[in-house]
Order: sequence, then C-alpha cells, then structure tokens
Amino acid sequence: MQNLNDRLASYLDKVRMLEEENAQLEHHIREWYRKQAPSVSKDYSSYYQTIEQLQSQIISATVDNNRMILDIDNSKMTADDFRMKYENELVIRQTVEADINGLRNILDGLTSTRSSLECELESLRDELTALKRNHEEEMRQLQSQTGGDVSVEVNAAPGQDLTKILNDLRDEYEQIIARNRKEVEQWYEVKIQEVNQQVTSSSQDIQTSSHQLSELRREMQNLEIELQAQLSTKSSLENSLAETESRYGRMLQQIQAQVCSVEEELGSIRCEMEGQSQEYKMLLGIKMRLEQEIQQYRSLLQEGQQDLVSCQGALQGGGGQSRVC
Repeated sequence: MQNLNDRLASYLDKVRMLEEENAQLEHHIREWYRKQAPSVSKDYSSYYQTIEQLQSQIISATVDNNRMILDIDNSKMTADDFRMKYENELVIRQTVEADINGLRNILDGLTSTRSSLECELESLRDELTALKRNHEEEMRQLQSQTGGDVSVEVNAAPGQDLTKILNDLRDEYEQIIARNRKEVEQWYEVKIQEVNQQVTSSSQDIQTSSHQLSELRREMQNLEIELQAQLSTKSSLENSLAETESRYGRMLQQIQAQVCSVEEELGSIRCEMEGQSQEYKMLLGIKMRLEQEIQQYRSLLQEGQQDLVSCQGALQGGGGQSRVC
C-alpha cells in the first residue's frame, strides 16, 4: 500500500511537472506566435511602391532615351539632306561660274573681233582716202596733159571728145567710189549691229548668270547656316543623351542596390521564418509527446486508482488479503 501510494505520488508529481512543462511550452508557443505575428504580417507596401516608382522611372527614361535617339537620327537625316543640297548647289554654282567664264571668253572674243573690225574699217577708210587722192592726182595729171594739148591744138575738134571721155571716167570713178563706200558702210553697220547684239546678249546672259550666282551663293550661305544649326542641335542632343544615359545609369545602379538590399532582407526574413518554423515544429512535437505522456500518466493514474479501490475493498473484506495487497 505504501509502495502504491509512493508510486501514485510520483505519478502525480510527474503529471504536475508535465502539466507545468506543457503550460510553459504553450506559453512559449503563444509568445512565439505573438513575436512572429508582426514579422509575418510585415508591411512591404512601401517597398512595392518604391519598386513601382523605380520601374516607372526606368520606363520613362527608356522612352526618353528612345525619343532622343530618334531625334538624333532625324537630325542626322536632315543634316545629310542639307549636305546633299549643299553639294548639288555647289555643283550648280561651279557650272554657272564655268558658263560665266565661257561667256566672258566669248565677250572678250567679240570685243577683239569688234576691235579688228574697227581697225579694218579704218584701213578701208584710209584705202578709200588713198583712192580719192590717187584719183584726184590722176585727174590733175590728165587735166594738165589735156591743157597742154589744147594749147598746141586750139582749134582741133577731138579735144572736146577727150574732155567728155575724162568727165565720163571721172563720173565712173566717182560712182565706183560711192558704191564701194556705200557697200563698206553697210557691211560695217551690219557687223557693228551683229557685234552689238552679241555684246548685248552676252551682257544679259552675264547679268542673268550673276543674278543666279548671287541667289545660289545666298542659298548656299543659308544652307550652311542651317547645316551648322542642325550640327549644333545634333551635338547638343548627343551630349544630352550621354548625360541622360549616365544619370539613369547611376539611378539604375542605385535601384539595383536597393533591390539587392530588399532581396537580402527578404532572404534573411525567409531564413528567420524557416528557423522559427522549425522551432515551432520542434516545440509542437515536444508538446505532442508531452500530451501523449500526460495521457499515459493519466491512464496509469486511473489504473492506480482502480487498483487502490480494489485494494481498499479487499481490506474491508479481510485482513490477510490486505497484507497480500
């Protein structure tokens, strides 16, 4: 009986100890849940908002970068167009200058032709003057010869015929001279008119070419100015693009550093949660084992109580049996 009581007391102590340990484990589990509740339900909305903002900034930077690249391409195409126009205008200018030089050569040739014609006209005039002098000299000689003959033969009838012949010759010479003079003057006037027309036409062509050359030079200057402006715009856009790429590259590095930091923090949180989950599983297993032991102790206690009741009944029935119990 004493042994049974000792066993019962030890069982009760163990049950009490197990209940206390179970209570402590439940307290630890509740504390673990209490500590884990804030960390599990930690608010990451600020990180998500930051990530969304950074993503939107990256998208905006990419769009701006593409827009700048498109502007640079358009500027390059515009510069190429202006360069082609400039080259075409330069070729036209060189062609016009060559035409002007050709017209100047033609004008110089016409001027020299006019000078030669004037010289030829002067020579013809001199020749005409010489012919007149020769004719007058011949007429004087004939008249002097005629006068001598008349003085010798005053009453001769053929003298009148000779005078008539001389007059006819003089008239014929004068007609020839007048006709030659008229032909020379007409030829000279025709040549002068042709030269004047050629000079006038050449002058008009030169003026037109000069006007076209001035227009081409002015247009070429405008194209050069516009080309320089386009090149300056291209250079500024390239500098802006490089600066933007550098700025957004630094921002992207900062974003990547923040993302890596957040990923490391999430990894540490996952590791901590896994460790706490393992600890929780271990504590839950200990609790289940303790509950099983408590259940076993309770069953043993119930069996001990039944044995005690049966022993007490036997003691009431007879003293020998109680000693046996």
